[in-house]
Amino acid sequence: MSMAKTMTGMAAREAAPLSISGLSVAYQKKPVLRNVSFEVNEGELIGVIGPNGAGKSTMMKAALGLLPSISGEVLVYGKSLKSQRKLIGYVPQRESVDWDFPTNALDVVLMGTYGRLGWIRRPGAKEKAHALECLRKVGMADFADRQISQLSGGQQQRVFLARALAQNAKLYFMDEPFAGVDAATEKAIITLLQELKKQGKTVIVVHHDLATVRQYFDSVLLLNVELQAFGPTESTFTHEKLQRTYGGRLAFLDQGEVAISGASGGGGTL
Repeated sequence: MSMAKTMTGMAAREAAPLSISGLSVAYQKKPVLRNVSFEVNEGELIGVIGPNGAGKSTMMKAALGLLPSISGEVLVYGKSLKSQRKLIGYVPQRESVDWDFPTNALDVVLMGTYGRLGWIRRPGAKEKAHALECLRKVGMADFADRQISQLSGGQQQRVFLARALAQNAKLYFMDEPFAGVDAATEKAIITLLQELKKQGKTVIVVHHDLATVRQYFDSVLLLNVELQAFGPTESTFTHEKLQRTYGGRLAFLDQGEVAISGASGGGGTL
C-alpha cells in the first residue's frame, strides 16, 4: 500500500464522528461496561440496543465524560472529547431531569446556545429567534412561555430535543427519547431524526422498542456489558445476534417475530 493511500485511510478514520476504544466502566468494582470499541459513520442514525443493565446509558454517559471510566479512549472527529464538546448535543433520559426547576420552555432551549456563546455573553435576539425555530420544529412554539413543570411528559421531551437542536451539533447522543411518549411525540421525534440525518448529522440513540428498530435506524449496536455486535441494521439486527445479546429473554414466534419475556429492558415484537 502506498504512503498516500495509508495517509488517506488515516485521515478517514480520524474524521469519524465518534471512535471509542477499550471503554470500561465499573460500579463498586463490578464491571458494568467491558472493553467496548467501535467507530460510527457520519450521517447515520444508530440504535443502541440491549437488555436492562446492559450498560447502554452508562456507555453513553461515559462517552460524554459524565461518568468516570476505568479505561478507554473517546475521540470525536479524531480529537479529544474535551476539545470537541461544541460539536456534541445530548438528550438525557427524561426521568433524570428536575422538571420542577422554575424555567420556561424557551429558556431551556436557549441553554443550548450557551456552548457557542460562552457563559459571559447572554443570548440575544438572534439566539431567541433560533430557539423559537427549534421549538417550532418539534411542534412546541406555542408553549415557549409555559413553565416546564406544566408540560406533559411528551412535551417535556420535545423541549429537550429542541434544546439539542439549538446546539447546532454535528454528533447527537439521545438516551431513550422515545420512552413513555405519546404517538404524536414519537412521530415528531423520528421526523426530527430523519431531518438531522439529511443534514449529515450523526445521531446515536439508546432505544428499547425492538419493533421499530428496522424502521428507525441505519445501524445498530447490540450491547450487554460487552459489545455483542455492531453494523448495518439489515445484517446485524438478526435473531442469532439478538439471542446472544438478550440470552433467554427472547422468544421466537411462529411468524419469525421476536418477543421479549420478563424484565428485559425492551418491549414489543419484530
